[in-house]
Amino acid sequence: MNILIINGPNLNLLGKREKSIYGEKSFEDYLCELQQRYAQHHIAYYQSNIEGELIGKIQEAGFSCDGIVLNAGAYTHTSIAIGDAIRAVPAPVIEVHISNIHAREEYRHTSMIAAAAKGSIIGFGLDSYRLAIEALTENER
Repeated sequence: MNILIINGPNLNLLGKREKSIYGEKSFEDYLCELQQRYAQHHIAYYQSNIEGELIGKIQEAGFSCDGIVLNAGAYTHTSIAIGDAIRAVPAPVIEVHISNIHAREEYRHTSMIAAAAKGSIIGFGLDSYRLAIEALTENER
């Protein structure tokens, strides 16, 4: 399978920002672990702090890959356009969040993309990405 992981704003700072919430590991280090664990699959990665670039990548990859793992960061709570992009492509999208968004500030409790996604995995730290890959590849086993 060809899987694309897309991370939104500020997720390029994993391992550096708010370590009590997001941990000490960079996403690039974790990505290497995922790629080794799922060597039978091609796992690519894209990150942007810009909403339109995230939408463009969903539109581009959503017609060519087998699945997308998306952590839209704060755009989760504000972007109707990202939800529309998810609906526009045939590739299944799994929404992920490192922290439990429902245990945080009230404005984080609402996801504008959850209804468009195949499913959501929330609050398992970086392991949320692994769980999303498991969900996408479950029919491969």
